[in-house]
Amino acid sequence: MSEYVGRLMEAVKAKDPAQPEFHQAVEEVAESVEVVLDKHPIYRQSKILERIIEPERVILFRVPWVDDQGMVQVNRGFRIEMNSAIGPYKGGLRFHPSVNLGILKFLAFEQVFKNALTTLPMGGGKGGSDFDPKGKSDNEVMRFTQSFMAELFRHIGPNTDIPAGDIGVGGREVGFLFGMYKKLRNEFTGVLTGKGINWGGSLIRPEATGYGAVYFAAEMLNTRGETLEGKTCIVSGSGNVAQFTAEKILDLGGKVVTFSDSGGHIFDEEGLDREKLAFVMDLKNNRRGRISEYAEKYPNAVYTPTDANLDYNPLWDHKADCAFPSATQNEVNARDAQNLVNQSVYVISEGANMPTVPEGVEIFMSNDVLYGLGKAANAGGVAVSGLEVSQNSLRLSWTREEVDQRLQGIMKSIHSQCLEAAEAYGKPGNYIYGANIAGFLKVADAMLDLGVV
Repeated sequence: MSEYVGRLMEAVKAKDPAQPEFHQAVEEVAESVEVVLDKHPIYRQSKILERIIEPERVILFRVPWVDDQGMVQVNRGFRIEMNSAIGPYKGGLRFHPSVNLGILKFLAFEQVFKNALTTLPMGGGKGGSDFDPKGKSDNEVMRFTQSFMAELFRHIGPNTDIPAGDIGVGGREVGFLFGMYKKLRNEFTGVLTGKGINWGGSLIRPEATGYGAVYFAAEMLNTRGETLEGKTCIVSGSGNVAQFTAEKILDLGGKVVTFSDSGGHIFDEEGLDREKLAFVMDLKNNRRGRISEYAEKYPNAVYTPTDANLDYNPLWDHKADCAFPSATQNEVNARDAQNLVNQSVYVISEGANMPTVPEGVEIFMSNDVLYGLGKAANAGGVAVSGLEVSQNSLRLSWTREEVDQRLQGIMKSIHSQCLEAAEAYGKPGNYIYGANIAGFLKVADAMLDLGVV
């Protein structure tokens, strides 16, 4: 770590203690863009990076609601409006017990650069609550989301801040949130993305993050004259991102052998087919069951429960060509990364946000792995959210084919930006430097133009 980055991180940690995920995200970007700051002193003089690190606005509020037993419950709600230099704040809402200020600041910080890479005019934000929708009835989820929106509505709008879904916030939650916003504001606007098709949503939006991660992997493979045809792929998670990652891998001729949830993972050596994937989608989206039921339905698959005493995740210890971490942050530790390398995996495309710890990333880079970091590889979701906003503004809907074609074009563009920026600043082929530098330059130049605000 250089002297400059060391001083910067000391200041960040002193100001924001007990936020390790945020520190991790800032350090990665700072180390990448230091070469830019050295080459263009104006960014350093204007303290552009320091200003990006500091959120423009942090909103924290209580969310009281009544459960099905008539008991009052209280959760905490957040919205981090990180940076609006190139457009309205844009980023998801996460409902999960692990949600806290540090995690949301890390996600919002990452979102700034991710959104800049999409080529669409979107700033960065993130929000959510420590509410856990798992095990809650539809009515409990509705009462919670309505209470949550009763405060959040004051701070968002189609030209100010446009939330979307994230972990724990799917179509059901977005519907309840949008319904309450519409009631409170008495207007029908594109204030949330991930909406239902019948009331302003975009085709391909549910699929976009997973599809985009696979398109990005295909672009990386293309640099070596290869395709996904015949490649064996490990996918973590079993939610929206994992499901549609698997679907697109199947479309492109690859084989998916794993899925997981918090209880454990399944390994299906035969590979998933359309029928098996449909079972997982019904299990997770409709019945809200556990992935262990997959092994009950398909006995040739092996289910391995999560063992908290292990210092690695057995999911990442299967022979494969490609891996798609699609569950949550820091799910791939250093030993997992080494296991992936040992098992001949040479393509990593992250569907989750920052799923690999820094030591794991170093292992990938030192072993010539094609490593697509989250802010580039999983930008497809927010890209199609941006396209949903455009459709709402125009009061029209594009076809599935048109949206998918635009998504493919955006992922190709992100891949090209990463390679070009990495080349221009002396780090050829390094997607980490490329993504951080390309995103930073777009935001930094806009901030210079707008003055010290």
